[in-house]
Amino acid sequence: MTKKEQTEFEKKVLEQFMSGKNLFGEGGAFAPMLKNVIEKALEAEMDGHLDEGERTKGNKRNGKGKKTLKSGFGTFDIDTPQDRQSSFEPELVKKRQTILADNLSEKIIGLYGLGMSYRDISSHIKEMYDTEISHTVLSQITDRIVPDVKAWQNRPLEPLYCIVWLDAMHYKVKVDGKIEHKALYNILGINKEGYKEVLGMYISESEGANFWLQVLTDLNNRGLQDILIACTDNLKGFTEAILSIFPKTQVQKCIVHQIRNSLRYVASKDQKEFMRDLKEVYRATSKEVAEDGLLALGEKWGGKYPVVIESWQNNWEELSQYFQYTPPIRKLIYTTNAVEGFHRQVRKVTKTKGAFTNDMALLKLVYLATRNIERKWTSPLQNWSLVVQQLYIKFGERIPLELNPNPSGASPRGIDGLDRV
Repeated sequence: MTKKEQTEFEKKVLEQFMSGKNLFGEGGAFAPMLKNVIEKALEAEMDGHLDEGERTKGNKRNGKGKKTLKSGFGTFDIDTPQDRQSSFEPELVKKRQTILADNLSEKIIGLYGLGMSYRDISSHIKEMYDTEISHTVLSQITDRIVPDVKAWQNRPLEPLYCIVWLDAMHYKVKVDGKIEHKALYNILGINKEGYKEVLGMYISESEGANFWLQVLTDLNNRGLQDILIACTDNLKGFTEAILSIFPKTQVQKCIVHQIRNSLRYVASKDQKEFMRDLKEVYRATSKEVAEDGLLALGEKWGGKYPVVIESWQNNWEELSQYFQYTPPIRKLIYTTNAVEGFHRQVRKVTKTKGAFTNDMALLKLVYLATRNIERKWTSPLQNWSLVVQQLYIKFGERIPLELNPNPSGASPRGIDGLDRV
């Protein structure tokens, strides 16, 4: 390079740098240098491939092809060496590879996990890296996490979880060109160290006790042997499904779900007064006081709303389990707020999606959202040391206590713990 060429090159670099233009992208000052380095590396790989054995088989160079590479430095074209027998498999830039840098793929997966659409991701990559990436390529990149999703779904579980919440979210998924409504089942557990963990997610056409039986069987097959307390909504047959797999489990139905279902059958003009009377039941200091309140509720409203009162009476045993515990445990188990809180965080990510192209597209996004959520679960539940002692008194040897169960302070095995499984 002459002195004049050197001066012009430096001027071009400075201008592009000051204007914020990508120096390695199309038209960038450094693009020819990057192109040259990659092409020379590919030529060296071809030289290594065409050894004496390959040449003996009649293999030799067969011209060059062209490829457009997208990277964190921008988009540029390269010439790729070819051999006659098409057996050359380069390592630097593999066949059919169009994304050069893995860090760009990681950025794309990260953006997708935050709920950004392919359109928004493509615009962001174009703005930041001066690189055009089609929706097809973006889908191929996000598909890289499919093996991680499957490994996470089948990972071993701990033998005991103290409290488990089971609930479903509902999404639209395309099936054979038609939109179908599907239920995404989520299971949130608290292990004996007090850490939250999403035990699994499952997709079905609708929420039902039969499918929950399959879910619980899968959890059991993955190593879960015992659940102390299972918190559920009021789905018919749910309790029977749980007890058929975990017969010692104590089932607490969600009070909030029961209240919501009750108010659907109470006239709007009566709802305020009815709720005032109902609070005497579920906010009572003991089960005995609550049952007196339930009796009074039936005497006052049973004639007008017999279906509502009958529902409370029929489900009372499973609705009233929380009275056995002190307020800290009551707050944990008498609603499904814990799993609903997790669902709220997931919906922040999935709300931009009208309908998912298939089941795996839904699982991919919820998996990535869950991975981000679990990273924040670095501490046990508040006052867990007191809670676990009460559970030990109640359930005895089913919850073996250790003097120092988690000395390192590490988070439980979850999505980020696959390498420890």
